[in-house]
Amino acid sequence: MELFTPDFGLVFWMFVAFIILFIILWKWGWPVILNNMDARADTIDKGVEYARQAKEQLDNARAEAQKYVEEAQQRQAEMLRDAAKMKSQIIEEARNEASLEAKKVMDAAKVSIEQSRKEAELQFRNEVSKFSIDIAEKMVRNQLKDDKAQSELVNKLLDEIEKN
Repeated sequence: MELFTPDFGLVFWMFVAFIILFIILWKWGWPVILNNMDARADTIDKGVEYARQAKEQLDNARAEAQKYVEEAQQRQAEMLRDAAKMKSQIIEEARNEASLEAKKVMDAAKVSIEQSRKEAELQFRNEVSKFSIDIAEKMVRNQLKDDKAQSELVNKLLDEIEKN
C-alpha cells in the first residue's frame, strides 16, 4: 500500500505549490475571471433590458399602427358617407335642374303655341275679311250696274255723312 500513502515531504510541497498557485490565482486570475463574469452579466442584463425596451417599442408601435389603421378606416367610412351624400345631392340637383328645364321648355312651347294660335287667328280674320270684301264688292257691282242706283247710293251716303 505504499503507493497509496504519500510521503510527508510530498504532501508538504504539494501544499506549498497549491498555496502559491492559489495566491497567484487569487491576485491575478480571479479578478480577471470575476471582471469577465461581471462584464458578461452586465452585457446579458443590458441585452435583457434592450429586449424589454424593444418589446415595449414594438408593442407601442403595434398599438400606434392599430390606431392609425382605425383612423384610416374611420376616414374611409366618413369619405364614403360624404361621397354618398354628394351623390344624392348631385342626383337631386340634376333632377331639380331637369324639372326646371322641362318647365322652361313647356312654358316656351305654350308661348310658341299661343303665338301660333294668335297668328293663325289673325290670318283667318284677314282671309275672312278679304272674302267678305270680295263678296260685298261683287254684290255692290251687281246692284250698282245702272246709273240710277249709283246716284241713289251716293246721295244716301252723303246724307249720312251730313247727319254725323
